[in-house]
This record gives sequence, C-alpha cells and structure tokens, in this order.
Amino acid sequence: MTRPLCGLIVGLANNESIAFGCAKALKAMGAQLAVTYQSDKAKPHVAPLASDLEADIFLPLDVRDEGQMQALFQTLGSRWGRLDFVLHSIAFAPKADLQGRFVDSSAAGFTTAMDISCHSLVRLARYSEPLMAEGGALLTMSYYGAQKVIANYNLMGPVKAALEASVRYLAAELGPKNIRVNALSPGPVLTRAASGLAHFDQLMAQAAAKAPLHQRVSIDQIGEAAAFLLSDKARHITGQVLMVDNGVSALG
Repeated sequence: MTRPLCGLIVGLANNESIAFGCAKALKAMGAQLAVTYQSDKAKPHVAPLASDLEADIFLPLDVRDEGQMQALFQTLGSRWGRLDFVLHSIAFAPKADLQGRFVDSSAAGFTTAMDISCHSLVRLARYSEPLMAEGGALLTMSYYGAQKVIANYNLMGPVKAALEASVRYLAAELGPKNIRVNALSPGPVLTRAASGLAHFDQLMAQAAAKAPLHQRVSIDQIGEAAAFLLSDKARHITGQVLMVDNGVSALG
C-alpha cells in the first residue's frame, strides 16, 4: 500500500490564497498537511482553513524568525519522521517600495522583499533537506514579471527573477539527493499580497482579455498544477518554471 505524502504549506493567509487552492488539491490527492500561519493576527483567519484541510500540524511561522523555523521542523521530524514536499507561497515588499519606481526603491525595502519572498525558500530547503532522505519536492510561486517588464510590478520583478534563479540553483544542488525544486508562474490572481500592487484590477482584466483561453486562472486551477508537480507523476521534472496563465505568456 502506497503511503500518503506528508507536506508543508507555507503562505496560507485566507480562503483566496493561492496556497489554499494548492492545499485543497493536495488534500484531495490524499496528502497529510502541515499548515503554518504568519502571526497571531493571522491565526484566526487561517485556523478554520487548517481545520477544513484536517491539517495534522498547525504552527506559527514568520520566515524571519529562526526560532520558529527550528521549532516547526523539529515538530515535522518528530511527528512524521520525514517530509515529502514543501509549498512556498509567500511574497512581501513594503508598500512604498512596491508602488514606487524600481529605481527609487530603498535598500531596506529591497532587502526585505528579497529576504521574505526569495531567500526564505532557500532557508526552507535547507531545513527540509535532512527530512527528505528518500527524496522530495519543493515548489514556489513566481510571476511573469520575473521575465518581462509588467507595468506596476516594479520591485517584485527583480525579486521574482531572483526566486526563479534560486529554483534552478537549488534544483542543481539538491538533485543528487532526489529532491526536486520547481516554480509555478500563475496569471494574476487577486490575493492579499497582490492587492498591494497599483491598478491590479486592470492587470487582471487585461490578462483575461489577452489570454488565448479568454479567462483568468483560479486558485483551484493553480492547485491542480501544484499537486501534479509535487506528486510522483512529476518525478523527472526539476529546475523548471511552469506557466499557469491560460496562455498569456505565450504571446510575449
């Protein structure tokens, strides 16, 4: 009998989160889930969702807090003894830096955005590696603004570009241990993080109008792609960025 996958979901904020769409698809696949919440303020919004997902583990994780990171992975190790996958779905930049010109971004704002949105994946990979002795998979969320200039995406474009490069380097380093690392690049979805972008409603409307499939992507559709990449069916896929955008990126 095949054992269920055990995986960590980082970045679930509410029922409109990409992470929630992914977690639902992974749960439907039979996975056991560990769900984190970013702060005490976020906990009341995440707790009911963790309950709906029948999460086996529910713990705080501010990715900047080394103590919380250590406590989380100690619990994962003692409870499961292994880790099959990690979903990294977090991004943040200070509002002033996000909504201003990239050339005007502050050093502090750029550093914060890179640390939370990009290097946190590296830290999660480092902590996950010992628990993935039999292999595993990590998946993060990018956006087309990493590859092409998207109006109003500003600071997050270079940050997501660094995230995509990190995926490739992590895939190369962890591949010999049969640990795969990939990214999904969904079309625009109205999440709490995305709401900080100027004129985001306009961006979503333009994407839907331009897409060959003439629709916006949903968190459930993104979840289906995530479940595939984190499953054994994608065991030969690593170091890739998969576009889930109804074909918008194919048009340039």
